[in-house]
This record gives sequence, C-alpha cells and structure tokens, in this order.
Amino acid sequence: MANVEHKRISIADLVLDSENPRLPKSMSNKSEKEIINFLLSDASLIELMLAIGKNGFFEGEQLLVIPNKQGKYLVVEGNRRLSAVKLLHNPELGEIYKSKIQQVLNETDEQNIPEEIPCLVFEKKDDILKYLGYRHITGIKSWKLLEKARYLAKLKDDYFPSDSINNASREIAKMIGSRKDYVIRILAGYKLYEVIEKNGFYKISGLDDTTFYFNYLADSLSRSNISKFLGVDFNKDNPTEDIQNENLKEWTDWLFNKDLPNKIIGDSENLNTLNKVLASSEALKAFRDGENLFIAIEFTDEFDVQFENAIKNAIKQMEKADLLTVKIQRFYSNLDNDLNEIYQRIRKIKLAKELRNDEF
Repeated sequence: MANVEHKRISIADLVLDSENPRLPKSMSNKSEKEIINFLLSDASLIELMLAIGKNGFFEGEQLLVIPNKQGKYLVVEGNRRLSAVKLLHNPELGEIYKSKIQQVLNETDEQNIPEEIPCLVFEKKDDILKYLGYRHITGIKSWKLLEKARYLAKLKDDYFPSDSINNASREIAKMIGSRKDYVIRILAGYKLYEVIEKNGFYKISGLDDTTFYFNYLADSLSRSNISKFLGVDFNKDNPTEDIQNENLKEWTDWLFNKDLPNKIIGDSENLNTLNKVLASSEALKAFRDGENLFIAIEFTDEFDVQFENAIKNAIKQMEKADLLTVKIQRFYSNLDNDLNEIYQRIRKIKLAKELRNDEF
C-alpha cells in the first residue's frame, strides 16, 4: 500500500469532494454549502449529527483524505461525517430541516463536537480507489447502484483507459473482489446512463441524476431482448459500441415518463413482460401505440405457451388425484360438484377448439 499517515486535522482544513462517486454530476464544482444541503436532503445526515452530538466522533471511523493544492485536505471518503460535524459547528450552513437541526443542537453536548477529526492521509486519490472498491462494492458498506457504477467507470478510465470493457471488467473484478459478469453489466449500463444524461434525460419532467433509478437499467440489461433492443451485446469486447439511441430514449420514456399512459414500473415482473413484448413485432407495435404491457403481450405467443402449460399441469394434478383415490378414507361432500365443474370446463375448451378450427 502507498504511504499513509495517521493525522488529526482541523475541521477548517478539511474540504468536501464535489467529485465523490456518491454525489450526482450536477454537484461537480459546487460550493461546500451546496454539497452539504444536497447531503442534508437525506434525513440520515440528521441522525448522524445527533449520534455525533450525543456520543462524540467515533475515532475508528477515520476520514480518507489527500492534500490539495491550497494546503488543505480533500476528503475522498467520509463526506457525510464531515458534513455532519460542519453543521454542528455552523448550523447556518443548513438551508433545509432547520427545525430538526436546532433540535439536534438542543440535544448535543458541545464537548462532543470535535475541532479536529482523525484522518488517514494518502499521497494521491488513486491510492484510495482499491480500498473503496472492496469496502463499498463487495464489502459491508455498500453504495447505491449508481454510486457503484460511477466508481467502476472511474476505475475503468483511470486504470484501463485503452482496454475494452470486456478486458477491463476482468481486471476490475480482480481488484475489488467481484464477478466479471457483474462488473461488465454495470459498466455497460453506465455507458447507457451517460448517453441519457448527455441528452438531458430527454427533458422528462422530474428526471435528473438524483431521481434516475440505475437499478432499472442494470436489471434491464440482464434480459436478452431488452439488451438487444438497446443495442447492447455482451458477446462483444465493447458491448455498447452499437447503442440504439432512439430505442434508449424510448426505454427511458417507458420507465420514467409519468405522463405516458403505458409507463412501466421497473420491477422484475414488468421487465420480464417487456422482454417478451420486445421479442414480437406485433406486440411491440401495440405497446408503442399506447397499449399497456399486459394488453401488448396478448399479441405474442405467450398465451399459447401459458395455455399449454395450464393443460399439462391440470393433467398432472388429475393424475395425482387418481392415485390418491385408493388411499383416502372418504370422498369429500362437494366432490360431485367439482368433478362436474372440471367436466364443463373440458367441454368449453373443446368447443372453443372446434370453433377455431371451423374459422380456418
């Protein structure tokens, strides 16, 4: 490991990192006050302030810092903890949750507010990257998925700028103790995200880098038809070399545009259904024309498969019931009605089949 110095550093000499992977790109080069208020929008920062105010700063949670050109120290890891301490020192930095901040101050023992914070001082930012990769990608302090994606993309740019995504993913996986297939899917997803971000999130109301659910993108890329629709081919060294920009815009609308009548919730069931719809040109046309997913899927062969499976499952259940007839002690009172119901449904299905045959 690179040279590391244990040091207690004054709060005034610690600077928040606007390029931190946990911050959206819109926070890049923002002021300390703007960064603190963004972090404050997550109520957990209030809880962190209260914990420090009541118990003091936990000495085992050193900040990871590097010296900057202004003679101070940039905090690469620990921006939330530093923000909590800065707010305890200067509550006027907080422009939201003012009453909650005041409540925290009322419950704070001033002796617990540190003037200096224990830090590990590294020579340069790159020295911290591998440690953060294990800790926050595969370790116990997991980041949100978009934060992980930003971090992995930075590793790719810093360490393997000329390598293909496929080759870089293999090496990054080794660095952070993860799986190659996971890394390559996240990196491919981040490439798509960058296109969406570059296009201003297609001017979808309320959508920006703080409201975009990267999980939807990562989960979509685990479905073969959606990946193909977006132009992602994991058999290539660079899976995103043929991104289908119009389709990506369409996908973003489907998942995030609340004004669409056929907007999709990006859970597993809906993404599976979308994956099936994209395999059928007729179903896709219906969906594009405004039908919801569960109407559009009727234009696929999906119901043919479901019908066949239902019949075969029914046969299996009847076979089981047949075997049990010699073992049961008595037949239940409603058996005749249920057998008649089964018989009537068989007749109805046979009639539907005969009518369909007559049509052709």
